[in-house]
Amino acid sequence: MRYLGINATFHDPAAALVVDGEVVAAAEEERFSRRKHGKRPVPFSAWELPEQSMRWVLAEAGITAEELDGVAYSFDPAIAVEIPDDPYDYLRLDYVRRAPGFIAEALPGLDPVKVSYVQHHVAHAASSGLAGPYRSGAVLVSDGRGEGHSHLAGEYVDGELSILARQELPDSLGLVYESLTDHLGFLRSSDEFKVMALASYGSPRFLDELREDVHATGDGGFTARAPDWERFAPRRIDDGTWGGAHADLAASVQCVVEETLVELARWLRERTGQRVLTMAGGTALNCVANSRIWREAGFEDVWVQPASGDSGTALGAALTLAQQAGDLACPKPTAALGRRWDDDELAQWLTTAQVPFTTPGSREALATEVAGILEQNGVIAWFDGRSEFGPRALGFRSLLANPMHAENLERLNDVKGREQFRPVAPMVLEDRAAEIFSGGPLPSPYMLFTHEVAPEWRDRIPTVTHVDGSARIQTVSDRDNPGIAALLRAFDERTGVPVVVNTSLNTAGRPMVDDPRDALELFGSAPVAALVLGPHLVRRAGFFA
Repeated sequence: MRYLGINATFHDPAAALVVDGEVVAAAEEERFSRRKHGKRPVPFSAWELPEQSMRWVLAEAGITAEELDGVAYSFDPAIAVEIPDDPYDYLRLDYVRRAPGFIAEALPGLDPVKVSYVQHHVAHAASSGLAGPYRSGAVLVSDGRGEGHSHLAGEYVDGELSILARQELPDSLGLVYESLTDHLGFLRSSDEFKVMALASYGSPRFLDELREDVHATGDGGFTARAPDWERFAPRRIDDGTWGGAHADLAASVQCVVEETLVELARWLRERTGQRVLTMAGGTALNCVANSRIWREAGFEDVWVQPASGDSGTALGAALTLAQQAGDLACPKPTAALGRRWDDDELAQWLTTAQVPFTTPGSREALATEVAGILEQNGVIAWFDGRSEFGPRALGFRSLLANPMHAENLERLNDVKGREQFRPVAPMVLEDRAAEIFSGGPLPSPYMLFTHEVAPEWRDRIPTVTHVDGSARIQTVSDRDNPGIAALLRAFDERTGVPVVVNTSLNTAGRPMVDDPRDALELFGSAPVAALVLGPHLVRRAGFFA
């Protein structure tokens, strides 16, 4: 059976396709439209569908709209409540109610009666509980808002979801974090990760006072409402400076959110007795909080959906329909669900663009050449395999660099045009990770937890060691990404360091590179030494000869 999942109500519009119980493809609309997050989460944009990603996932599977058995839309207007302080929210709900007709118009041949609504937080839950490695386990969802709630706690038993607690709006950990993001001069519903990074530069000196506004209530729920931020620090203008009271406020809110999430997870552990926890929702992209949950909540394992934001609800909605039809296959977790090109197609792109390139002939030969460039401190644009579904670059669309030079952090942030307090992440060979990193789960293939860098390694890999001694790692194996694994081995042979810097293949304010044209445009405009396009290698010297 064939089920299409769609997220379109707020931000990060996306589409996913499940065929015979298996996830075939998933993509975010921003990768096609080249508009960050696809659209802004305002009522007037709710009618906009991820039309390009919808059509692509169908084409990837070779099926037509007529052949779909169902379409799942990840928001249910029947249980939605209007936001009282937004006079236009009724438009959002009106557009959502009309979504079946909009979808049928975008996909000619689709009968609109095949479109059904899946509750927003149920779709989030399914994206971790059904797409992850466990079909039984506790599930925790937290974000800004769904139809009328901001949180779901429950458990899956053999793929069946039982909801144990929800938190009604306006209490919302995600909305508190969004509000602070805005107060600190960043773009809300977009730049929350900047607040998490800024928090490392501050001290949580406002924590006690903030606990009055944000805390768990002991029954699976919580209180979380944004205070008057001016009590703590004046509104910040994003002028490139940071620190002081603003960093202290970020640290305080980060800490109180962590505490609340840990208490929610502990309650869920005691209530269910489950040994594993799966997580989704925008708040689950907070890797610092995830690590505290892993350490302190009492679960044997914590698995977080790589596309935990709203894009992941497209995947969860499709899986929910498959589960309801008894059509789920064995889980095969991966974030590599996007577009891909074969070697000959990539060569044709380069030939058409009249770009000189070489093809080293084997994965190991390519890795050896690239490792040499990295050893000489060149930055690499790496484009290989299927693009990632979700916000993290995982070695398919990445910028890579040498981690042994402290100045490379500033260099990479300059290349990307972003704030200097932003960290970059290490990729590490899975079988070497425990030598260097601790305090978080291993393996950690999706860059969703922070780990402590061993003291003896901090000076060896200063680029990826954050100011607090932590790093948001990604472990790599031949199973997950043989090309990057080969590169890490080659770099280790040259330097004795099984780590490279990984950051997303984009520049500030732009979506991650997705197709070869995007890669060539970035390579032509950014100061990187070489571009890897599948098995092909373009060196800057040859490109501009």
